Formats: sequence, C-alpha cells, structure tokens
Amino acid sequence: MPSHALHTLLSGLVDYAGLFPPARLDMPAAVNNYASYLRSPEVWALGRFIVPAARLGEFGHAYADLPSPARQWRLSVLVDDVAAARPRLAAPRPPGSTQPLIDAVEVKAAAPEAIRAAMDALPPGITAYFELPLGDGLDELVAALAATGGRAKVRTGGVTADAFPAPDGLLAFIRCCVEHGVPFKATAGLHHPLRAEYRLTYEPDSPRGTMYGFLNVFLAAAALHAGEDAAAAGRLLVESDPASLAWDDAGVEWGGLRLDAAALGAARSGCAIAFGSCSFTEPIEDLRALGWL
Repeated sequence: MPSHALHTLLSGLVDYAGLFPPARLDMPAAVNNYASYLRSPEVWALGRFIVPAARLGEFGHAYADLPSPARQWRLSVLVDDVAAARPRLAAPRPPGSTQPLIDAVEVKAAAPEAIRAAMDALPPGITAYFELPLGDGLDELVAALAATGGRAKVRTGGVTADAFPAPDGLLAFIRCCVEHGVPFKATAGLHHPLRAEYRLTYEPDSPRGTMYGFLNVFLAAAALHAGEDAAAAGRLLVESDPASLAWDDAGVEWGGLRLDAAALGAARSGCAIAFGSCSFTEPIEDLRALGWL
C-alpha cells in the first residue's frame, strides 16, 4: 500500500478515458477495462469513466453486457453544447437505481458568456468542467467560473509535442484557479508520475516528447493551495528526479518544502480534482516501479 500521504493525493484521481487517443479503444474494451479496474486492489485511485455524449447509447449497450457491476459507475460526459445535451443528461432515474450516474460534464469554452449559458442549461446535480484556452483572457474566464460555480479543465498534452503547454502557461492556469478558488481537472499526457521524455503514442515508431507527470501537476497545485510561492510551484512542475520526493505517512518533502497529508487532502477536495488518462494501469505500474505502491 502507498503511504497515507500518497494515498490522500491519489485517491480517486484518475478518470478513465480509454476511448480517447492514444489508446482509442472500442467501447466494449474500454467498458470491460473499467469494470476490471473497479474490482482491482487499486480501485481507490480510480475516478469516473469518460464518454462523449454522442456515444452514450453505445455505452449503454456495452454496459448491459456486463455481469452485475461491483459498484455504481460515475460518468463524466463530453458535450459540445450543454443545452442540446440536456435531455440525455437529465434523463429520469428510478429511485434506488444502481445504473451509471452522470454527475459531471466536460465542455470547451472560450468566452465568459459561453460559460454562463452552459451553467444556466446544466441540469441539477451535475458538475461542469470547462476546458479553457491558456494565455490572454484566462483570468476573465476563471473569474466567470468562480461567479457561476463552474470548474476549469486544462489540456496538459496530447499525441504531438506541440500539444504540451509551456511550464509558465500551465503554472499560470493553476495559479489562476487557486487565486479564484476554482477547482480544476487536467487531461491528456499525464500517464507518468514525473516529467520526462516518453513516447507520445503506443505505436512502436512513435516520436518522443517531454511530458508532464501527474505528480508534478497535482503537487504544484497543492503547494500553491497551501500558500507556497509560485517560484517553488514552478520548480515542482518540472521536477524529474524521483529521489527528490520523500514520502511518509504524514506528508511529502521536496527541496525543503513540506506538504502534510492534510494539505494534500485539502488541495484534492477543493482545488485539484482529477486527471483524465487513456490508461489506468500505466500510472499505477509506474508508481509501483518507483517503489511508491
């Protein structure tokens, strides 16, 4: 088992996005994978199943072919237009139903008015994450999320090297969310714990690129949330040496900075919520290889 502090940081952290690149599995394979993860010893690190709204019917057929699930599934649904998707999102559920629950949506937004319109159309009981462009105008967008109760989403990579944001841009996003009190999730390119050069896809001839680690992103967020300065968080965001992190049950230490388990838990519950990954096993196996699980 991981240390208490690492368990606190990783609990429910990985939203499974097996339908998306670079894995790009078919629906039955992704659904069966998620079902197996729900039965695995590492289920404590598993978050939602991510599915596009246009494929909910396909998901329903694959789900119906499963044996009785171990527990209720929570879904995060990618939508282009919240108002147009509302009938699917707000479908009535029988009392006591154990059918999959849509409790989050993910939508792109590049203007405050788009955020406000989507939040007005959102059915009750569903949390909305808005994927925001980095750069100019970010503060205005995050302020709109703070005013409406929406959450932010940042793209931290992809299958090409140019899909990865520069460290200063990613740090600015995290700082902005912390300053406005807006929780966020990340997506793409966070298969590994720490920043390093990796293959960008699963193809044998895949090009390589420098990818952020999920520990980089979530520890940097926890540091800012705990009141540490941006310079330290920026260095954490690009840390690549596993030996620089010392975990114990009470917390983690890095470069003279100490984050206790309470600070990690506070950051996870109110700031840095989850990341989407097309692989659940890869992050777990990497942590195990480092001796942290």
